[in-house]
Formats: sequence, C-alpha cells, structure tokens
Amino acid sequence: MPHGARPVAVDAHPVPSPIAYRVPWRIDRGRAPWYTLRNAGDEAAHGVHLSLFGDGRLLWQPLLRVEPGEHVSFVLRADDPARDCVAVLRWFRASGEEYLWRIAF
Repeated sequence: MPHGARPVAVDAHPVPSPIAYRVPWRIDRGRAPWYTLRNAGDEAAHGVHLSLFGDGRLLWQPLLRVEPGEHVSFVLRADDPARDCVAVLRWFRASGEEYLWRIAF
C-alpha cells in the first residue's frame, strides 16, 4: 500500500442492486394520426394521463386504470408532429410511485 493511503473496507456480502423498472408501454405509430399505447408490462397502471406539449391537438379519454395487455388509443392532430409536438404519459404503479414517459412523434 502506498505511503499515506488508507485501506478501503470491502463488503464481503454486497447487496445486489434492484432491477431497473422497465417502461411497460409500447406505442404503435402505424396508423397515424391514430396511435395505440399498449401496457406490455405485468402490472396495472393507475391514474394514466397523457399530456401534449407543442402545437397540436390531442384527442383521448383519460383512464383510471390500464391492465396488462390492454391498450389506450388516441388521435394527434398537428401539421408536423415530429417537429412540433411531444407527449408525456403519466401513470402510477400499485406502490404509489409516479412515472413519466416522453413520447416523440
């Protein structure tokens, strides 16, 4: 050990890091301006809300709960959605944790 260096304690039994939460949503852009968001996860999403930022109009029905395998459809009207808009999907897990996911067009 070099002069003046302090020994570093090493934990013989480190606690593994929790696995990162994977965003459960999949978006189908194939029928634009009609879009479909599918809950591809293994748990229900609560308080699901979609907000649009930019120059456009979003038509959709807010939902209280989206079960695994269920989908949410919405319509986006904009001159150039790829340049002018971004949407943010908000939901809560059963634990009460809030999540936000940015959607680009």
